[in-house]
Amino acid sequence: MDWTLEVVVLPVSDIDRSIAFYRDQVGFHLDHDTTNEWMHVVQLTPRGSGCSIVVGDLPAQRAMTPGSVRGLQLVVADAEAARAELLERGVEASEITVFDERDGGTFFGFTDPDGNTWAVQQLKVRAETPLIPLEARGRFGADPA
Repeated sequence: MDWTLEVVVLPVSDIDRSIAFYRDQVGFHLDHDTTNEWMHVVQLTPRGSGCSIVVGDLPAQRAMTPGSVRGLQLVVADAEAARAELLERGVEASEITVFDERDGGTFFGFTDPDGNTWAVQQLKVRAETPLIPLEARGRFGADPA
């Protein structure tokens, strides 16, 4: 049986600010923004990912301290290009560090407005072999671009 990780709950203090940060600055796809009398829940997915983040005010999220998640990890084919894209969009990102010359040993990081931290790992192989093939991406709700 396959077990897939598809959602990570991210504790934030301001849902609208988080949408603006993750969608407009980081470039995640806004899958849905659901509000009713019981909740406000938002799901965003990084381009090319099968796993999304969810921000909102559900009981599990209210039980977590905003900004308390550390070390979520994204993977990109080109760390320099990814970092430059974030900087152009106004996201503060750390310098690139090469821990190991082999593929997978290059990282940088950034922090969201609440203090949740992200590591970005370069895996050049993703340029040739994406984790989710382009033709399958539309089935996951994320933009194929």
